[in-house]
Order: sequence, then structure tokens, then C-alpha cells
Amino acid sequence: MSSKHRIYLFFCLLVIAVLACNAPASSQPTEEQTSPAASVTEEGAESQPGSTVEVTHVIVPSASVSTGKTVFDVESSGTGPEGRAPYGDTYEFNLLERPFTQDMTYIPDLDIESYSMSQDENFHYMSIKLIGSDPNNSLGIHYGVEIDTDMDGFGNFVVLAKPPYAEEWTAASMQVFEDTNHNTSGTSPVRADAPFDSDGYETMLFDGATGFGDDPDLAWVRLVKGEDATLQIAFKRSLAGDVFMAGIFADAGLKDVGQMDYVDRFTEEDAGSSVRDKKTYPLKALFSVDNTCRDAFGFQPTGYEPMICAGYAAPASSGGDNNPGNPPPPSGQGCTIQPSDCTADAPFYWPYPHCACSSTPFYENP
Repeated sequence: MSSKHRIYLFFCLLVIAVLACNAPASSQPTEEQTSPAASVTEEGAESQPGSTVEVTHVIVPSASVSTGKTVFDVESSGTGPEGRAPYGDTYEFNLLERPFTQDMTYIPDLDIESYSMSQDENFHYMSIKLIGSDPNNSLGIHYGVEIDTDMDGFGNFVVLAKPPYAEEWTAASMQVFEDTNHNTSGTSPVRADAPFDSDGYETMLFDGATGFGDDPDLAWVRLVKGEDATLQIAFKRSLAGDVFMAGIFADAGLKDVGQMDYVDRFTEEDAGSSVRDKKTYPLKALFSVDNTCRDAFGFQPTGYEPMICAGYAAPASSGGDNNPGNPPPPSGQGCTIQPSDCTADAPFYWPYPHCACSSTPFYENP
């Protein structure tokens, strides 16, 4: 080998050696150590930029939930494509059948078909059946339970679910509010009081996204793939006890529990109507909301409770003051209002003790 080639080879080896000395040492692969959690953890929404809230849960609702007695709501699947509800929008009694946008486009995912309630050792479960099948509608629909613990028509608590909805139980999209100053129904629970200024359900008790509240397991929601329900909402029995009235609502309009009851915010003329036969048709200020009557849980109602579902009849008094809460029927067991008096706005007759025409069908309570 010539001396020129030897010098060239020497410099090549020198460069390789220098590069090898300056290369970073390879790191040994490490295995992430995990330990089984003692309880379920759930990641909530960001409370500050770059940070998330991790909530530890102790009690999770049951994977298998039974359903109780079914309560049906007026639904608009048959007439919705025509831009109208068949009936059921009785504004003066806070019964809203408005699963429509303001331009009267029908939204089946807003339309409540029925609901039922059951319970286990820890939770009450409200199973909600919708006409539609996609609660994760782009409108961002809220679903909620209004709870009246003293049966006076003024709601005490709202258990509120917000999207997104998933098939696993989650508390991260749940909130619970309370009305501490007794003004959710305006001045009267049996009629619309608009215009009335109140703060509705003004006190937040629970926010699953931020971990706010004394009980991280207070309220949950899940999407159900089945025939009996579309959504299920669970709330602790400790929230409202075991004796109360409760109804359901779906809301893609105002979406503000601080303004409930909505019928006390707007006059019927300003709110409009979804029933074409009414002079206030079509919808105006109040749209994209559906609610139900309230059913009784844990007690036998008299039939006179505000917002009570049809079908509960009070027993007639035997005379005197033995049953002062249930006055005797009119002479001859009859009613002044008869079925022939019912009009298109309220075509369904409620017999004694109601003696009234209603937009909600009467059914016998099983």
C-alpha cells in the first residue's frame, strides 16, 4: 500500500473514532409502572389551560337497570314533518310539546316518548325513551329531571345531563342545581305567571366536570342501546329521599335552568305555540324544548298535586271533615264540564275529580 493510501486510511479511521465518542449513549427501555386503582377515576373537563380534573368515584351506578311503570308523553312523530304538534302544548299549565326549531323543523331527538323510574340501594334511575335515537344531536341537547320533594309544584332540584353521551356511565357531563328561594314556578305552580323575574334553580350543588360538590358520585348519565330507553340518568337517593314527584325535560333552546320555569318568562303570545289550531302558532321566543307531567314516587297522590300526571283520582270523601283534602264530588257524582265541552285545543276529557278538558290524554294509573 502506498504511503498516500495509508495516510488517507488513517484520517478516515480518525474521523470514525471521533464521531463514535460524541454519539449519545442509548437509553435502556423503561416499563411504565402502574398500580391498580382502589376506585374508579374519571377525567373531567379542563379547569385551567393545560390542566385536567381527575375525579375519584366510590360508587358507580349498576350496569343492569330495571325499568318501572312507564309514563307516556305526547309526541309529535306523526305531525312533526308537517311542522306542528298534534296537541300537548298547554302553555298555561307548563306542559310544553315543542321539539321543533324556531322555523318549525321537527327534531325527533328532542321529542320525549316516555320515561320510567326504578331504584337500587344507592341510586334512583330515570330511563328516558326518545322518538329519535341520537341524543348527541348537533344541537347539543340537554336532558334533565325536575324533582319536587314537597309536592307543591315548585321544583326543588334539577339533575341535568349535557352532551356528549356515551354508553358507559359518566358523571363528567352532569350537574345538579337547587332552588333555595322557592321561585321556580313564579307566583303560582298551576298557571303561567309571565312576565315574572326569578333566578330559577340558582344554586349549583354538583358539577361532575370540575369535581365541585360534596359527593363525587351524586349524578350520572349513559346512552342506552335498547328498546326501553335511549338515555338513563342516575342520581343518589340521598339527594331527594324516596318520596317526591319528578318529570323529564329535553332542552336545545334556552338551556338555562336559571330561567325555569320558562312559561313564567314569556307570555304565551311571545312564546308562540306548536299547535297549528292555536292563534299563537307558530313558535316564537320559546322553542326546542319538550317536557312531561310529573309522576309520583314513594307515595299515593291525591290527584290534586300541581303538574301530576293524569290518571290519579282522589277518593271521594265519606262526608264531614274526615278527608278535608279531597272534597266530595258535585251533586249526582257529576262534573260541570262534560266531554262535549272539550275543544280542539284540549280535546281529552279528565273525569272526576279533575272535571276538566286537557291536551294530555287521560289514562288509568296501574
